[in-house]
Amino acid sequence: MARSPAVALAPGVWRIPTAGRAFINSYAIEGADGSVTLVDCGLKRAPARIVRGLAAIGKRPADVTRIVLTHAHPDHVGGAAEVARRTGAPLALHAADVPYAEAGQAPPRDQSIRGARLFTRLDSGRFPAFEVAQPLADGDLLEEVGGGLRVVHTPGHSPGHVSLLHEPTRVLITGDALFNVAGVRWPVRLFCTDFEMTQQTAHVLGELEYDVAAFTHGPEITDRAREQVRGFLARLSRE
Repeated sequence: MARSPAVALAPGVWRIPTAGRAFINSYAIEGADGSVTLVDCGLKRAPARIVRGLAAIGKRPADVTRIVLTHAHPDHVGGAAEVARRTGAPLALHAADVPYAEAGQAPPRDQSIRGARLFTRLDSGRFPAFEVAQPLADGDLLEEVGGGLRVVHTPGHSPGHVSLLHEPTRVLITGDALFNVAGVRWPVRLFCTDFEMTQQTAHVLGELEYDVAAFTHGPEITDRAREQVRGFLARLSRE
């Protein structure tokens, strides 16, 4: 089956695969005026895939007026500096991750996990640094993003990790709070700043109202999305 450069999730909301069919995803949200907000920019090599995804929905880089980032890890912000250069769009990121973005360095990994200590020695976590125009905070509502994009702070994977709820279409972008790789699961432990916090804060996703769960790693869930996420979280609570 041919890889699609953009996958429609709801009116005005698309998933743009930037690695594989759904291994790493960015998202495009169209506003009433035809402008586009991008969510995440993938690895350093992702901008070309993002431009192809935009073209598939009839958009050009010049149509992008805002870039919102879920967190400052290289597979989400590696292409951010280049996408910002191509589009001229300002970048938004939770305030707790801004120092890392502007230094071009991922937040520290959870040193209580042996694999994380080893991986830190093997991978520097570097990416092209960029300036953040808009620091985000929990509960912020970006009204100009297709009618309202709600910022939900879910720290742990990184200090400033956020999930994003597009309220008009009831699409939840989980970021890396949860993966959907062979089923809903936790993000890889060794990439987290604080894995226990990741598990604690993800439970807020079970309290939100949404119809589609969209993941930055893995395909979307469109059938009983909230129930499936809540079911996963409930199982973990009982263990």
